[in-house]
Amino acid sequence: MSTWDPDRYLQFADHRARPFVDLVARIEGSPASIVDLGCGPGQLTDVLHTRWPSARVHGVDSSAEMIDRATSRPADDRATYELADLATWTPSGPVDLMVSSAVFQWVPRQLDVIERLSRHVADGGTFALQVPRNYDGPSHTLLRDLAATEPYAAHTAGIPGDRGTDPVVYLDLFARRGWTVDLWETTYFQVLQGPDPVFDWISGTGARPYLQALPDDLRGAFVDVYRAALRDAYPAAPYGTVLPFRRTFVIARRES
Repeated sequence: MSTWDPDRYLQFADHRARPFVDLVARIEGSPASIVDLGCGPGQLTDVLHTRWPSARVHGVDSSAEMIDRATSRPADDRATYELADLATWTPSGPVDLMVSSAVFQWVPRQLDVIERLSRHVADGGTFALQVPRNYDGPSHTLLRDLAATEPYAAHTAGIPGDRGTDPVVYLDLFARRGWTVDLWETTYFQVLQGPDPVFDWISGTGARPYLQALPDDLRGAFVDVYRAALRDAYPAAPYGTVLPFRRTFVIARRES
């Protein structure tokens, strides 16, 4: 099982937070209870409490490293955190808002899981999510193509590749059940700094399973080739390196 590195993940905390901020800004109502599905290191709890100061937030994540970081944050009696797998986790009661940021692309059979969890949204409540949809970009195609060559393929076979979902599938999932759906996509043109910023970005998320699957004696060579390919695909400018990043946003409201 691969692990998460909170420090690596938070290296681009502002860029990673922006889609969540944009998602939360368009959620209507005043939820008293919120579940942050895939809460990571807990840094986005502050975004939720800024929008809804009196809400109770419960963060759930399957990474022990992330939950450890979340629980080490300053004490807040409005926030709790739990180590659990979203594929099987169930809330203890109805929830006013379930929200997630860049999580469900990692969840096997994500539509079944979303549908099951949404049953626990209270009448008049909301299920909101945002997920990446940039798997056709060079950052991912180069990664998959390299991982499919030997000697790497023997170790990376079976790692899910394109985890993107057509946005209309999310719309259909909720609208068929009578929910009101707000669906949109945004492409962020992220200007990253540093000598290999695209590698630094993706090594904390999408490339992580590949890098951890490789033995130590192969990982270095893989990284060298992948870094060089990324530098060619995303050339540096005097002001930084531009990484276009498309994301899908869904806000589904259950009728009272």
